[in-house]
Amino acid sequence: MRHEYFVVVLAHSLRGKLRRIHIPQQSLYLVMVLALIGCFFLFGCVASYARMAWKVENYNALKHEADVLRSRYQSLQKQVSQTNQRLASLQLYAREISIAYGIKQKLEGPSDISAEGKLVPTFAESVEDYNFLRSARSLSLQSRYAARIREVAQPSLWPVDGRLLGPFGQRTDPFSSEGSEFHTGVDISAATGTPVHVTANGIVVRAEWSGGYGRLVVVDHGSGVQTYYAHLSKFFVQTGQELRRGEAVGEVGSTGRVTAPHLHYEVRIGGAPVNPYRYLAKGGVYQQAMSSRDLLF
Repeated sequence: MRHEYFVVVLAHSLRGKLRRIHIPQQSLYLVMVLALIGCFFLFGCVASYARMAWKVENYNALKHEADVLRSRYQSLQKQVSQTNQRLASLQLYAREISIAYGIKQKLEGPSDISAEGKLVPTFAESVEDYNFLRSARSLSLQSRYAARIREVAQPSLWPVDGRLLGPFGQRTDPFSSEGSEFHTGVDISAATGTPVHVTANGIVVRAEWSGGYGRLVVVDHGSGVQTYYAHLSKFFVQTGQELRRGEAVGEVGSTGRVTAPHLHYEVRIGGAPVNPYRYLAKGGVYQQAMSSRDLLF
C-alpha cells in the first residue's frame, strides 16, 4: 500500500548532519482540521464573552439609571411631603386669623362706621345686640373656668433644660451640608441622660422606635394637639399611659438620624407641624444658642 508523505529536512549548522522527518498527509490534514475547529471554537468563546460583556454593561447602565430615577422620585416625594406640611400649617394659621378677625369685627362693628350717632339702631337691633352681649358675657364666664382646665393641656413648658440649636422650617441638610429640608420641629441641645419632661397633660399614643426619629414618644393633649419627643436614649412611659405636665417621658439620647445628642421637639395641631417657639416662649426663662437674627422663627 502506497503512502504519501511530506518530508521535512532538518540540517545541523555545525555538524552538517541532515535529518528527515516524514509526516503523513492524513496527519497533516487532521492537524489542519483540528486547528480550524479550534479557531472556530476560540472565535465563538470570544464572541460569547463580548456579548456577555455588552449585556453586563447595558445592565449596569440601566441599573444606574433606575437608581438615579429612584433617588429623584424619593426626593420629589420628600418635597411634596414638606410642601403639604407647610400648606397644612398655613391653612391652620389662616383659620385662626379668620376666626379671630370675625370675632373682633362682630364686637367692634363694621369698619365703615367712622362716627357715633350717624346710624340710630332700631329697637329690634338693640335687643339683638343686648342678647349678643349677654351671651358673650355668659360665654366669657364659662370660658374662664374652661381656660383653667385647658391651660394644663396646652404645651407650656420647656421639655428639657438645654439650648436651641435647630430652628423650625427650611434648613440645610445637616448630613450632606447641601440642599435643604423642612425641619418639622426644633432641636434642643442637652447631654445624654438629661430627663425629658412632657410639656402638658396628655396620653401617650406612641412610645417606640420610629426610623429617623429613633426612640420616639408622642403625647396627645386633646383638641388635635400632639407633642413629639425624639432621639431618646430611654423610655419612661408606655402607650396608653396618662401623664401630668412636667412628668418625665425619657432621657436625651442620639438614636435615629442625628449628629450629636439632643432632643427633637415637635408640636402638631391636626397632624400639621407648627412652630414650637410660640409655646416655648411662654415657658419661662431659657438659654438661647443663637442670636435672634439667626433664629428663623
